[in-house]
Order: sequence, then structure tokens, then C-alpha cells
Amino acid sequence: MTFPFQIQMPPEHNAALPKETDVVVIGGGIIGVMTAWELAKSGVSVVLLEKGRIGGEQSSRNWGWIRAQGRDPAEIPIMQEAAAMWRAMAEEIPEDIGLRKSGVCYLANDANEIGRYESWMPHARAHGLDTTVLTAKQTRDLIPDAAVNWAGALWTASDMKAEPWVALPAIARAAVRAGVTIIEGCAVRALDLAGGKVAGVITERGRIICEQVVLAGGAWSQLFLRRHGLTIPQLAVRATVAATEPLGDVFQGGAVDSRLAFRKRADGGYTLAPEGFHELYVGPDAFRALAGYAKPLLADPLGTRLLPAAPRHFPDAWGTARKWDADRQAPFERMRILNPSANTAKVAKLARDFAATFPQLGPVKIKTAWAGMIDTMPDVVPIVDRAPLDGLTVATGMCGHGFGIGPAFGRITARIVMGKAAGYDLQRFRYGRFTDGTKLHLGPNL
Repeated sequence: MTFPFQIQMPPEHNAALPKETDVVVIGGGIIGVMTAWELAKSGVSVVLLEKGRIGGEQSSRNWGWIRAQGRDPAEIPIMQEAAAMWRAMAEEIPEDIGLRKSGVCYLANDANEIGRYESWMPHARAHGLDTTVLTAKQTRDLIPDAAVNWAGALWTASDMKAEPWVALPAIARAAVRAGVTIIEGCAVRALDLAGGKVAGVITERGRIICEQVVLAGGAWSQLFLRRHGLTIPQLAVRATVAATEPLGDVFQGGAVDSRLAFRKRADGGYTLAPEGFHELYVGPDAFRALAGYAKPLLADPLGTRLLPAAPRHFPDAWGTARKWDADRQAPFERMRILNPSANTAKVAKLARDFAATFPQLGPVKIKTAWAGMIDTMPDVVPIVDRAPLDGLTVATGMCGHGFGIGPAFGRITARIVMGKAAGYDLQRFRYGRFTDGTKLHLGPNL
């Protein structure tokens, strides 16, 4: 199946717009879909509105890794719940979502990288993960056909993988069967406010009355919030990914070294991505927020390439409106699906690097390549919290880690909306942590 099929296919979900519901979820990525499903399972009436296609943006463009390894300590227990949810969904959903326990391996080129991996091990042990630091010999035994002599690796055998652009549409269908109303091609232009509280949403098709809204808009979240006088230091970076034609087996799990990441897909090819490389279009929001990103940029000075301007109609393009009337076309209608072009030079290098790593595979032919805009925060962890507006909950800024942990963060977001205990300490994910004097603490650079 050619990627991205969500752009090419007609809408699958086109229910009639209801006049009223309990909760409206904005955004059809993994967070929005899982939030809606969890609400419906609790008997809550919920409508999910997606301006484009379910899974049309970053939730289908990621590497397909489902990992606890290398995560921020505050995310690990949440990821453990997410892993259990993935296993349950694979049993419940009558479609193969590609879920496999195949492990994740971070490959080290030298002793310094081994030291970084060792420094994360106390977190793994504290949460009972099966993560280990492998010697050079153990790494060769794990990936015996590689032409690279790695110094060792960080290895978590219990980590998993799934096929992103297969899994999320299947999950959305399960949510519909549970009672969620999903409408694709329907942008939310604005919140409808009354007395400083959420009273509904105004969409391009009309108004829906509701008392609770969840914003899970990914790279579009900051633009939507700014329309209502709210702001978060969220930016979006372009990440390039490629898919090879079917090749022989060299490793079934997900692995990454200093040059590239690779994962065997269900169709026999490999998903490839450059390690630690992404590109930031400098638009108005980026210009305002760059000072807040100084620490992560300095921590990884070669990992981010700055580009002068975003393409037309991107969320942070210089010409994108920051204010608009709710009865007029909104920016979300001008770009239904955020579909950045891949970095062609990086794609060519990925093919060369993968062929050099596994020369026995022969020529590495790229089947297709794409890019996604990853919504990120200065401390590399998301916001999952009530916003300073009664009735609005925000779940965004997943920093490229949202696919794997998405089911659990969806469940947590649903609990927040229903006024229930989240089940975890969410201090790390507070909405206001960038303005309340909290010292910026970066997540693990793994």
C-alpha cells in the first residue's frame, strides 16, 4: 500500500454533524482517537472532528516504534500502561495492526555512548523494565549480519512495533463501534465561549453545543490556542522518513545508531530515518520561542537545521493568519493535511548508509519517502493538562514519541475530562510549567 494512503483515499468517516454532545475532540491523530474511544467506553457522548483524514499527519508518519526504552522517567509508567493497551487492542481489533514484540536497540559507536545508556539504566531498573546494556559481542550476536562493529547497545526485548498507517485507521473504526462519532474533513474554526467557559465549538459545517473540548491538534495546536488568546511554546520540526522495497531479514526490531534508524515492516521492506536530524522552519512562533529552545538546541547543536520560511499555509508560515472570524474560512481549511516534502538528499543518504551497514542485502531501493511535522516542546515532553480556560483540555507536543504512548495518554486525557484521578503524577506535563517559574529540565537525550 502506497503511503500516505490517507491523503489519497476518500473520507471513511462522514457522519452528520450533531447539534449537541458531551465532549468534542479536535484532532484525529493517535491522541485524539484514543481519548475519544476511552470517553465512549465510559458512556460519554463524544464527537471527534478532523479537518483532514484520520491519521493523515504525524500519527501515520512515524517510525512505528512502541518503546519504553530511553523515555523520560515520568513517561515510563505511562508507557507501560500503553504497552498493555496495545496488546489488548491487537486482540480486540479484528484487523492485523502489525503489533509485534521485536525489541528496540540503541547502538553505540563508542564508550561515551555506552556511558549515556548506562546513565539511563537506573530508570529502567526502578520500573522493572527488561532493558540491558549489551557488550560488543552481544550486539554482534543480536545483529550478526552488520558490517559495523558497534561498541555495544541498549536493548529492550519487550519493546514492540506496529504499522502506523494501518493501526490508527483500525483503532478509529473500533472507536466508532464503541459509539464515537467521527467526522473527517470538518475543521473546528473556534471555540464557542459563554461567560469565559466553553459552550461549544464552531465548525465549518456549523455549531456543536458541548461543555468540554479536547485539543489534540498536534502541530496545529499552538495556532488554535493563539486564536483564543492562549499560547504555548510549541514548535513543529520536519522529520524525513523513507521506506525501502522488500529486502532480506537482518533484524526484526527497531534499531538506531549514529547514522540512521531502521525497522522491518510487515510488507518486507524497512522504514529508514536519519538519526537525530530534523528541520525547523523559522516562522513567527519559532522566532518568538527560539530563546526558550536555546537549551535543547545547545544540547544537540547539529541535530536541528534551521530553514528560512515554512511553505504557504503551514501552521507557522509567515502568511498564516493568527486571528480569524469564526464565520470565515480558517487556516485549518486551507491546508487539510500537513504533508511536507521529504529531504531528498537525506533519503539518498539513508539508502547508502543502510546498504553500507548490510552490504549482503544488495542495492537498497527506496519505494517511497515522506516527511512529518513533529510537534515539540522545549523540554521534550508533552502537555497533557487542563488549559486556563474552563472546559478546555490540551494534549499536545508529543515530541515524536506519541505513537507508542498514545493509547495511555488518551486514557489519561479522558480521565481528566471526566474529572477522575489521572492515575499518575502529571506535574511534568503541566500546561503552565513554561510560565510559572519552573526550571527547564530536558528529557533524556536518547
